[in-house]
Amino acid sequence: MKRRTFLEQSALAGAGLMLASHSALFSQSKKIHSMSNNIPSKGYAAKDASGKLSPWQFERRPVGDNDILIDIKYASICHSDIHQMKGDWGKQQYPQVPGHEIAGIVAAVGKNVTKFKVGDRAGVGCMVDSCMTCDSCTHGEEHYCDNNATIFTYGYPDKTSPSGISQGGYSNNIVVRDHFAVRIPDHIRLEEAAPLLCAGITTYSPLVNANFNIGDKVGVAGIGGLGHLAVKLAVSKGAEVYAFTTSPDKVKDILAFGAKEAIVVDDIAKLKPYKKKLDYMISTIPAQYDVAAYASVVKPRGHYTQVGMPVGFELTLSNIGLANSRVNFNASLIGGIPETQEVVHYCADNHILPQIQIIKAEEINDAWLKVMNKEARYRYVIDAATF
Repeated sequence: MKRRTFLEQSALAGAGLMLASHSALFSQSKKIHSMSNNIPSKGYAAKDASGKLSPWQFERRPVGDNDILIDIKYASICHSDIHQMKGDWGKQQYPQVPGHEIAGIVAAVGKNVTKFKVGDRAGVGCMVDSCMTCDSCTHGEEHYCDNNATIFTYGYPDKTSPSGISQGGYSNNIVVRDHFAVRIPDHIRLEEAAPLLCAGITTYSPLVNANFNIGDKVGVAGIGGLGHLAVKLAVSKGAEVYAFTTSPDKVKDILAFGAKEAIVVDDIAKLKPYKKKLDYMISTIPAQYDVAAYASVVKPRGHYTQVGMPVGFELTLSNIGLANSRVNFNASLIGGIPETQEVVHYCADNHILPQIQIIKAEEINDAWLKVMNKEARYRYVIDAATF
């Protein structure tokens, strides 16, 4: 099916309205809207750059005409949460609630909303607003807003937020402009859908746009929350996948995900046998590493995409190393709302699911340590009922 046709059909698909059981909630939504009250919320927030989170009660903005209120059921942990809360990407305002992999149930809708009804299953990813009028925004690339008006899900200046910044999904609810929520189909569990809203779209977008052919050799560097989904997605598209990891205990899992080979790079020399072998490579490594050495495994004039975001958003590259490999190095962000909706349906339809571990809110700090120590297998998902 062509992508345009798929997107048009996906826009019409979604969960049905549960009329009887949610009539009371619908009445409540009208009351919330008409009274224009802030929405009480509770979650876990960073209070400083220590990398430690603690409970915090705060308020969301009222449900506006174009907004929906989502009762969050699950929110998963991304390495980006840790980087940003610790100030690795710049000075932060605190308290700040992280979390941009969010899945839940619509509890209220604004009067102009037609995309969702109370009771629908909905998800929120890495952004919650943009200008909605520029060329990028009107062509499904809201994350690249030409007017620099993209509001990412947490920590960004937001005049509509009572705290002055956007607050994320490690909480029991969220108010979001309806355009920036995606439908979660019935044939995927909410806890499995949540990681698709960042890890899924971040890897799916460059893989799809790489336009590799069935049977092409595709490399994935860094097999964590993003990388394990990249392996599964590339395999589903017919690629022969080579996965590069520094964790020997992940080899069995990687092969189970469908990779042809799992290469343990405990020494950079382990890359030499694969020089000029691959057609395409995606790296999810969120730290400094020898980019040129990894890029050398791609065929000359092939493409290498970096999606992992290290400290300071900066990588040190060997110019001569890249020049010698003749590989086209590029980087990718997430994906727009249409493409995010696409990956959720694609994964649900093809049973491409993240490997998850459900945790309680009180386990978040321990989970963060495990993520930093490469011990996650492979995405921690927080049960929002425990906030």
